[in-house]
Amino acid sequence: MKILLAPDSFKDSLTAKEVCESIEKGIKNYRNDIIVNSLPMADGGEGTVQSLVDATDGKIVNKVVTGPLGNKVEAFYGLLGNENTAVIEMASASGLPLVPESKRDPSKTTTYGTGELIKAALSHNVEKIILGIGGSATTDAGVGMAQALGVEFLDQNNNEVGFGGEKLKDIKKINMKNMDQRINNVEILVACDVDNPLYGKKGAAYVYSPQKGADQKMVEKLDNNLRHFNYVVKKQLNKNVNQIEGAGAAGGLGAGLVAFLDAELKNGIEIILDIVSFDQKLKDVDLIITGEGMLDEQSVYGKTPIGVAKRARKHEIPVIAIAGSLGKGVDKVLKKGIDSYFSIVDKPDSLENIINRTDKLLTEISEQIIRTYMLNKQE
Repeated sequence: MKILLAPDSFKDSLTAKEVCESIEKGIKNYRNDIIVNSLPMADGGEGTVQSLVDATDGKIVNKVVTGPLGNKVEAFYGLLGNENTAVIEMASASGLPLVPESKRDPSKTTTYGTGELIKAALSHNVEKIILGIGGSATTDAGVGMAQALGVEFLDQNNNEVGFGGEKLKDIKKINMKNMDQRINNVEILVACDVDNPLYGKKGAAYVYSPQKGADQKMVEKLDNNLRHFNYVVKKQLNKNVNQIEGAGAAGGLGAGLVAFLDAELKNGIEIILDIVSFDQKLKDVDLIITGEGMLDEQSVYGKTPIGVAKRARKHEIPVIAIAGSLGKGVDKVLKKGIDSYFSIVDKPDSLENIINRTDKLLTEISEQIIRTYMLNKQE
């Protein structure tokens, strides 16, 4: 009997590696002779760096960078075990949690720190950079990121424009001559699970900037600024980034990464599955156990359990999902390759207590799952 564990992290509770450890303990409590292999997973969002570092025996690198407000913040990136791939979560440098609620203003926040993380990763001579772009505090179309890498954005007086979405309207000229040339030798893969265009009613400003502190008047200004940015990029770089699916992700960072770094925007879980050679690890596997903190109708849109299940289905391997909690429409996951799902919650309790008991609850439910599974196999 061989089981592969491929869960995401349980947010605010356990890393994906710790989830694997708790599940394995439950399985081994029942039968110690079952072979259990662990593959910590992520979908490009929070926890992606840690999961990939754990899955490949890589390492975390800490780096002080420029935060969204221009102040210095502690950020990090990961180097995978092969040492030729770096993984970055833009939120660690340019994320919304780094900005106090009273100071949230996407007309002023910058992605400069994300560019500094990319520059730091280049110093390791990596061949590939994986960039997760969820959770941003910004709507600057990645201009700050590009500035950190040497791209110049000049106004009508040939002066460098400042930080933030409000400055996009001042850009008259883009000078790529001083961009860090090492970027030309690196493949940039962007984990992006939204399809929003850069501007318009479904674009970065209208859909995402309100949660970053923008009122309706600011939303309209930011949208116009993003339109101007796209016009300049199209005119000078011959790239029309607006209609690229995901261009509006992270306040237009998706567009900026394509425009300036020739990045490729892809489904996050698919990137991760390929990086860890998921399909090659399915040989002789009898059962896969996956999971995440919340399993609901949103899980079918590119979340880890569904990505794992889709790959497993090709090999006709059953998949069981364990979640911290089950939400509305969770039954939809059964049509996407999940064969059965379970919640770790064992009794009515506060969220705080459940979070504190997550490791114990995971172990207990895992033991009961494998007991039931093996009873069925013995029939």
